[in-house]
Amino acid sequence: MVYDVHIFVCTNQRENSPRKSCGETHGLELVAEFKKQLKELKVGLKTRANKSGCMDICDFGLTVVIYPEGIFYVNVKIDDVKEIVQSHIINKKTVERLLLKK
Repeated sequence: MVYDVHIFVCTNQRENSPRKSCGETHGLELVAEFKKQLKELKVGLKTRANKSGCMDICDFGLTVVIYPEGIFYVNVKIDDVKEIVQSHIINKKTVERLLLKK
């Protein structure tokens, strides 16, 4: 199936490593919250939210990537999900405060 919006949430888990990993900060909870918000807000697009492996930018906090734009959001918390869905997915406006700064 081809999706209008595809959301990848890092759920990588590093055990016994000094480096951070997104799985330690509730990546799976974010996947579930994206699915919940997409359903509740009746987005009207073919969407998919799923877990992903490491995106190698763990030092920035939990990472979410939204395609087809390829927008990286970092340090995403559960409370940010509704804002991302409403702003980015529904209204096509990025959430500037969560953007990965290049």
